[in-house]
Amino acid sequence: MGTGTGKGTGDGGSQAARDDLAVQDEDPATQDDDLAAQDDDLAAQDDDLAARFEESRPHLRAVAYRMLGSLSEAEDAVQEAWFRLSRTGAEGIANLPGWLTTVVGRICLDMLRTRLSRREEPLDVRVPDPVIEPLDAGPGDPEGAAVRTEAVGLALLVVLDTLGPAERLAYVLHDLFAVPFDAIAAIVDRSPAATRQLASRARRRIQAAGPEPESDPGRQRSIVDAFLAASRSGDFDALLALLDPDVELRADAGPGGASQLIRGARNVARQAFTFRRLAADVHPVLVAGTPGLLATPGGHPVSVMGFTVRGGRITELIIIADPERLGRLGVRGDQFPTN
Repeated sequence: MGTGTGKGTGDGGSQAARDDLAVQDEDPATQDDDLAAQDDDLAAQDDDLAARFEESRPHLRAVAYRMLGSLSEAEDAVQEAWFRLSRTGAEGIANLPGWLTTVVGRICLDMLRTRLSRREEPLDVRVPDPVIEPLDAGPGDPEGAAVRTEAVGLALLVVLDTLGPAERLAYVLHDLFAVPFDAIAAIVDRSPAATRQLASRARRRIQAAGPEPESDPGRQRSIVDAFLAASRSGDFDALLALLDPDVELRADAGPGGASQLIRGARNVARQAFTFRRLAADVHPVLVAGTPGLLATPGGHPVSVMGFTVRGGRITELIIIADPERLGRLGVRGDQFPTN
């Protein structure tokens, strides 16, 4: 019995050894299959993460645009948020859209602080990027529609540029996107109470900028049409009648000329007269969601003018006379019908 048991054990050991050898023979292919399966799983996870990020992209772009007033910088901020997410993954993040919103907020805050430290131009002179569309623009592409969500007009874009970085962040995230002060406080490294004060100061600055702009598109368009008619005819008095006495004009003349801030109806009317030579080649457009004018002599966009109307008069204008910048904003002459 003992010998038989010993023989059986030996046979079993030999079989196990043979099985091990067989497994070893199969290992390279099996390992390749396992690695391929792992790669497929990782690729699927990456695809899922990218899809979830793309769902949030329009919202993130809208946040970044309001934070920075620049469409190209907003794209950069959103792309940086993707890089950070792709490095860390979404494991442990209970609310991915909320997490991404705070990440974009932090990125924008850093970009605003860098911009301020360079002091390339005074904050009240900088001309923000407006969204420029045909006058009859429909829903358009999803990202464009997202930028128009809770339409941000020229008046708000201009005053946002005068806020400090932390004030702007607190106001934009809380008042425009309902982010809780507790979450914002972690970004600006302040207490929730202090963060609430930042938003309050920003709100007061915005309210002090003047009453709400005219919201009726028809009345806005009639003022812009009258401005264009007075410019074409060279009627200086008619232009003055359309301008608020304290009107402000911000103009970006491109790399060859510094941005300008011009105040007062007579000074702005004189500057507007320089627009007269282009008035014959003007298209009505939407600039930041309100009626504006685009000059395209020879079919080439050379300048765009946006208006803020309050109480039946023009209180703010912006002019971007930088063809390269207009190109970066995606403006083409063939997009717009002639007036």
